[in-house]
Amino acid sequence: MREILPALGRWYAEGSPFGLATVVAVSRSAPRDPGASMAVGPGDEVVGSVSGGCVEGAVFELAQDVVESGEARLETFGYSDEDAFAVGLTCGGEITLLVRPVTAGLDPSFGAVAESVAAGRPVTVATVIDGPARRGATLAVWEDEVSGTLGTTGLDVAVTADARGELALGATGQRHYGPRGERREDAVTVFLHSFAPPPRMLVFGAIDYAAAVARIGAFLGYRVTVCDARPVFATPKRFPAGVEVVVEWPHRYLHSTPTDERTVICVLTHDPKFDVPLLEEALRRPAAYIGAMGSRRTHDDRMKRLRDGGLGEAELARLRSPVGLDLGARTPEEVAVSVAAEIVALRWGGSGAPLTATAGEIHPREQ
Repeated sequence: MREILPALGRWYAEGSPFGLATVVAVSRSAPRDPGASMAVGPGDEVVGSVSGGCVEGAVFELAQDVVESGEARLETFGYSDEDAFAVGLTCGGEITLLVRPVTAGLDPSFGAVAESVAAGRPVTVATVIDGPARRGATLAVWEDEVSGTLGTTGLDVAVTADARGELALGATGQRHYGPRGERREDAVTVFLHSFAPPPRMLVFGAIDYAAAVARIGAFLGYRVTVCDARPVFATPKRFPAGVEVVVEWPHRYLHSTPTDERTVICVLTHDPKFDVPLLEEALRRPAAYIGAMGSRRTHDDRMKRLRDGGLGEAELARLRSPVGLDLGARTPEEVAVSVAAEIVALRWGGSGAPLTATAGEIHPREQ
């Protein structure tokens, strides 16, 4: 959704109705996660994707239908044993989509939501997908304000509280309530879609490998910062557009920079005077991934220094070093691919093995 919001915001500002399809539930080996979206706008322009091509043709027609009727629809697509080439997911999964018309009258908060996402201001959009409340009704919830309604005051109050909790985690998913927000009932199903700021990638060491890692990090959706204490290397012209470049001693910069459970830290300095104080700081704070470049000998020396600095085995176990998966990488770009592959594998619990050597679902759901 984040990627297509600029187009949607433009259509909305122009007063052009559009049909918006959003994945609200998946099962088995579905190719897209909840929140993935596709929209059909003026002139039958299409943006986004909900299945990577499996059902987009059918969704195109659904989006046109809901714009014409003004009524939202909930549709499920799955694999067909009778005809694998019929409309369905030949990967064997199943997705449920909410397809709704969007206009200023039906969703008066949409413009403000699009502006907030563009500005990096966290917001959660709650949408009714099933039950006695109006399907497609929306409630936009920020940290300090609310806009819209799901139909009843009690439901709005309960959903607002949950939406702010999901927003703090950057989480997206379904919640169930009674018609007036009763917590132990499931008459109304609401989809909470959180738009938290992009996660951070902090790259330390302004070398050629850092430029390649920064480029692939931005491609994966991270907000990337490159930091190095040497001003001759830490210059914006050496890095992709949009990458922040900071001249500072790495451990000092990290000490003053907030991190969370989504933050990725890549230490590419492979110089003890930089990376040991930096890793002492990094391994004591929240982060999704902490990787350090260096040879086996550098790694062994680094681990000894870190133990001498007082780090315990549990903290040291968080360190991915030498950084990256074993792809036989040589060039900076190839090394960046191996680092990105390790980050993705760690995030989703992947083995890093070739899919030809594995069995079972390709996209297992999180437990």
